[in-house]
Amino acid sequence: MAVRAAVLPAIGAPLDITGIELPAPGPGQVRVRLAAAGVCHSDLSLANGTLKVPVPAVLGHEGAGTVVAVGEGVTGFAPGDGVVLNWAPSCGRCHACGLGEVWLCANALSGAADVYARTVDGTDLHPGLNVAAFAEETVVPVSCLLPLPEGIPLTDAALLGCAVLTGYGAVHHSARVREGETVAVFGVGGVGLAALQAARIAGASTIVAVDVSPEKEELARAAGATDYVIASAETAREIRALTGKQGVDVAVECVGRAVTIRTAWESTRRGGRTTVVGIGGTDQQVTFHALELFHWGRTLSGCVYGNSDPAADLPVLAAHIREGRLDLGSLVTERIALDDIPTAFENMLAGKGGRALVVF
Repeated sequence: MAVRAAVLPAIGAPLDITGIELPAPGPGQVRVRLAAAGVCHSDLSLANGTLKVPVPAVLGHEGAGTVVAVGEGVTGFAPGDGVVLNWAPSCGRCHACGLGEVWLCANALSGAADVYARTVDGTDLHPGLNVAAFAEETVVPVSCLLPLPEGIPLTDAALLGCAVLTGYGAVHHSARVREGETVAVFGVGGVGLAALQAARIAGASTIVAVDVSPEKEELARAAGATDYVIASAETAREIRALTGKQGVDVAVECVGRAVTIRTAWESTRRGGRTTVVGIGGTDQQVTFHALELFHWGRTLSGCVYGNSDPAADLPVLAAHIREGRLDLGSLVTERIALDDIPTAFENMLAGKGGRALVVF
């Protein structure tokens, strides 16, 4: 059956919005009709080669939809069920899973090398980060599905698949922000906005949003920022001035650039904690000298998928949403059609933030 999709024909090539042939679900697989998919910076990182995936591929890893068919042996899901896509399912068998660190599962992305569909001329297609959400429909392993939480609109639920889990997890699981602490969030895109809301939920006393764009201040303050700083060479100094010349307890970096990571680290107090969420390339080299590492006693750590366990965290996030503490709609800056994804990529490159949401 043919459906329309956004195909990445080669690394660095523009996306091709075209028809693809999607097979019926095989054993252990489920076919899903997408309601919405978020356009995440990670998709751009796949397209430009920062993250390596086999091509040609259908991108898109943040989505939600409705089950339309199930393959042999599938239990727990049936046609008509609402689902959230999980692009990084844990295997439960590797060393990381054995430690309970499911976000570091060694086999989470093994499905990206599979052939899951074909172009209309018969060329094999890979599913990007497992789920190929930039399509009207997709076929995924049942392990890539999570039940739609009760009371959450299907379209908005797409954001739970990456932006919200990552931003919330960065604050609550990686940085472990405590009530009364001070926080700076660098980068006011979809993940950054989720991190700002998470910091507010955690009870942070001062929440500083940092971005290159003055136009994002209103979005940031609506998400929970108490202060807004335009990124510059003086950013660390400005943040220290906002925190009694000490620096923040926690910095969350959502950009993935060496200069931003270094500035985030410098913006924290002595003994402060910096969590790096942004995905940068190998050319982004961050340097420190030994004496400053000793003197400042700061912690710098990476954060994958918010250090989250989606199956455990989704019900927690849903409770925050139902009780009005977390607003998914405020993360979306525009709702677009499938054909508009290339333009959304251009907007990300230009620093226009929030989250573009593809609505099918």
